[in-house]
Amino acid sequence: MRKRMKKIAALLLTGVMVAGLTACGGGDAKEEKAAKSSDGKTTIKITWWGGDTRHEYTQKLLDAYTAENPDVEFEATPAGWEGYFDKLSTQAASGSMPDIIQMDYLYIATYAKNNSLADLSEFVEDGTLDMSNVEESTLKTGEIDGKLAGIVAGTNALAVTYNPDVLKEVGIEAPTDDWTWDDYIKLNTEVSKAKGTESALTATIGPCGDMNFFNYFVRQHGETLFNEDGTGLGFDDDSITADYFQMWADMTEADIAPDPDEQSQIATLGIETLPIVTNEAATTLEWNTYPNKVAGTNDKLKLALMPGANENKAMWLKPGMFWSVSETSKVKEECAKFINWMINSEEANDIIMAERGVPISSEIRDYMVNSGKMSTTQTEMFEYVDKVTEIAGECPSADPGGIAEINKAFNDAGNSVQYGQATAEEAAKTFRKQATEILERNNG
Repeated sequence: MRKRMKKIAALLLTGVMVAGLTACGGGDAKEEKAAKSSDGKTTIKITWWGGDTRHEYTQKLLDAYTAENPDVEFEATPAGWEGYFDKLSTQAASGSMPDIIQMDYLYIATYAKNNSLADLSEFVEDGTLDMSNVEESTLKTGEIDGKLAGIVAGTNALAVTYNPDVLKEVGIEAPTDDWTWDDYIKLNTEVSKAKGTESALTATIGPCGDMNFFNYFVRQHGETLFNEDGTGLGFDDDSITADYFQMWADMTEADIAPDPDEQSQIATLGIETLPIVTNEAATTLEWNTYPNKVAGTNDKLKLALMPGANENKAMWLKPGMFWSVSETSKVKEECAKFINWMINSEEANDIIMAERGVPISSEIRDYMVNSGKMSTTQTEMFEYVDKVTEIAGECPSADPGGIAEINKAFNDAGNSVQYGQATAEEAAKTFRKQATEILERNNG
């Protein structure tokens, strides 16, 4: 993690150099012509992260678009998550980023602020990117400092995925929309006692491995995780952090949730063989896309709202990821046309099948629901987003610079409580001190 952040820091320091490169790398007519091959075709370089399934269908997308637009060809560089942004930071520093980049919410602000990403607003204004069926709030999540740095590929929301077969086996009713954290703990306690295994899972990274889960907890208290300019935490009460740490430490101590070592072992299993999928655990905190991702192994998993979801508009719709265009790209307009096709084309979405999140176009969402092509799991994923939309608050701003360092500091602090190395109160103070230093250094 430190290695990654050193590279990100280097990227920030070379922002001036990148800006200089991009100044001579715009999308004027000469550059568009230079990007064409000798046979007159336009080559678009594109990169994304994901697993084999995503790689396979994305290649089908590229092939389908080329079939419709034979003057366009793609040079694809699929990758896994690990190392994806390390490589991208090196490319950005040298002015050699691919034309189209699958971008994560963790990093879009960093790349936008150092001028590595193109402003796509001109293509929205001239209609190349048709956003007429996209909610304004969704579109704005890709806006950084007044620049549209990315188009949302799909939305998702935090959810509790539960295994109804496990609940039936133990004789427990399914969660209701108004359940609380106490209800959540009680349900998983009963399952753990009955089955002799940890029941309360949190993705593959644990409850402290991703700030999104803590962000939700902070929002339940009517606060924000970060302040407006990203130079500090947005809340003053350390008891919020301490309560979160203590809740998970107590569940770990009672063998209701995995300890950090067990969590690391679980992570090696892969999402399709997690204990909730194999009928060993009752719940996992994840994004609402999770049941769809593992449907090939277990298509019985269901979605429930997060505990206390109706409190203080704590829920939000999060961009699953973005499609961004590099500032150095010489084929920006062609890139925008392809992104528009992925967002608004029925053919494209028949291939994607909401794997990158629920489509942002209301017209495409309606088409997908009425097409008869979606599974029950996929339909429930769409319905869950509709349910969240009714109670959701404003989407948090893109994560500030230094977020990877902050994630590590938070994980270390939370784990120190679970290992008995610090009290929850001590860990909360340690996290605040480290987070403040990181945020001031990266955003001050």
